Amino acid sequence: MARAAVKAKHQAQAKQAAASAPRQKGRKRHASGGNPNQQLFFIRMRRSAKPVYVLLAVVFAVTFAFLGVGSGTSGGLDQLFSNLNIFKKDSASVSSALNDIKDHPNDPAGYQKLATAYQAKNDTARAIDAYQQLLAIKKKDAVAWGSLAGLQLTQAQQFQQQYSQAYQDQQLAAPSSTFLPTGKLATAIGTNPIESASSGQASTTTNDLYQKTLGSYQSAVSSYKELTKLQPNNANAQFQLAQAAQTAGDATTAVAAYKTYLKLNPDASTAAQIRQLIKQLSPAPAKPSKSK
Repeated sequence: MARAAVKAKHQAQAKQAAASAPRQKGRKRHASGGNPNQQLFFIRMRRSAKPVYVLLAVVFAVTFAFLGVGSGTSGGLDQLFSNLNIFKKDSASVSSALNDIKDHPNDPAGYQKLATAYQAKNDTARAIDAYQQLLAIKKKDAVAWGSLAGLQLTQAQQFQQQYSQAYQDQQLAAPSSTFLPTGKLATAIGTNPIESASSGQASTTTNDLYQKTLGSYQSAVSSYKELTKLQPNNANAQFQLAQAAQTAGDATTAVAAYKTYLKLNPDASTAAQIRQLIKQLSPAPAKPSKSK
């Protein structure tokens, strides 16, 4: 009995001490050492994010269907931008201009629109043709003459690049010709028939491109001449005429245009170089004949 009374007394004292102890501040620790509230927070976040995931999946699927990605068809972002007309000009502008010309064949505005549309498509040849048709109607359009001349120069430069490549191909078509002897020995040895055929074909292409290059430069010279007739005080037009003529091998026209340019713009920063060019392009003075 005494032992049971002592034990009961100890238990009562322990309960009293536990009740009077100060309460521990802060969050209640989880049995596993973590924070149960924190775990609940991430659970709630995952639950709330589910609608967002669903929305993103829908947008992703719609985008694939709209752009045609993975369908094996051409398209993608470039097709999207093309449809929005942000980075690419409207390809229907050519047909639109042709319709305008069909309805109003004598209106130069339609040909201007057509030329601009072809320029946007980098179709230099058709743009040149459109400007020529415009100028057949409106012969004193200085702006159109300048645009035509600029396109003809561009075309000439394109042909010149093709000519340079064709000339290299011609040299490669007959590589042994450089090492063949000349004279009677060359006649006795003869030529390589395969190389001769390839070289002949390449030579035809080279000559054709040379003629196209020269013809385009000459056409540009003619157009710049028309421009300078309409605007004789246009120094820039005179300089462009001089350069085009010089490239085309028309020294007489080039010298005259350079001289006119210097009269209109005597303080040009390139005046000294232009005077030197005039001296180089001008024919040498005739030597006086010796008297007998």
